[in-house]
Amino acid sequence: MLKKYILGFALFAFLSLGCGQSDQKVQNPKLTIALDATFVPMAFSNDQGQLDGFEVDLIKAVVKNAGFDYELVNVEWGGLFGGLITKKFDLVVSSVTILEERKKRMAFSIPYLQSGIAVLVRKDLQGIDSLEQLAEMKATIGAQINTTSYYFLEKYKGINIKTYEQFGHAMIDLANKGNDGVVGDSVQANYHFSKNNELTRSTRFLGSRMTSEFYGIALRKEDSDLKKKIDASLTALIKDGTIQKIHDEWKLGEFAVVPSPEN
Repeated sequence: MLKKYILGFALFAFLSLGCGQSDQKVQNPKLTIALDATFVPMAFSNDQGQLDGFEVDLIKAVVKNAGFDYELVNVEWGGLFGGLITKKFDLVVSSVTILEERKKRMAFSIPYLQSGIAVLVRKDLQGIDSLEQLAEMKATIGAQINTTSYYFLEKYKGINIKTYEQFGHAMIDLANKGNDGVVGDSVQANYHFSKNNELTRSTRFLGSRMTSEFYGIALRKEDSDLKKKIDASLTALIKDGTIQKIHDEWKLGEFAVVPSPEN
């Protein structure tokens, strides 16, 4: 009798353990994703204090489709790449231009957006139609430090570059005549221009988009398996129109286009 009791108890314990394991939810691997939430409309904190924007919606779709859970962290631009290399986070998505120089330190996904640099200048600068003319008049032009816009301005030796930690601060300074113009990402420049009545009234674009740049998700070079999964997810979401839908919802307009995944 005692032997039957022991066998019965063991069977019950085994079945209970098995049921408990089957009921547990399988957890997806979790990625920590960094962005600089000062790039309206790409990534920013909304009125509820939540991260919002085109790149926020994009990266959520990409990592979910790739089978990952995620945590988004807001990091100042200057700390993004160093934090990625030192493994504080796994991905960076923050309007990062894919550059050969950057490829020496990190890897990139396939491009998710083609954008470029635009220049806004004060309307009272008569007869100025090029950056060369701005250089000749030794104009003061604002740019966010350590961005492709900043490096682009360095080519024009006569220009006095006024640097800012945030692009929005440069635009506010332009509205208040604290500089003669601003160079920045065309999507951001267009957004601030259309939303700020003073900028709309007192400034103008200097021609059209000055450059053509491709934005990608930055990863560590050794994370080749993760890159394959992110690339496959991006490819699928570009092909099925999901990325274009997010582009349209955020009204990025003609200043930026979703590239073909074959580019």
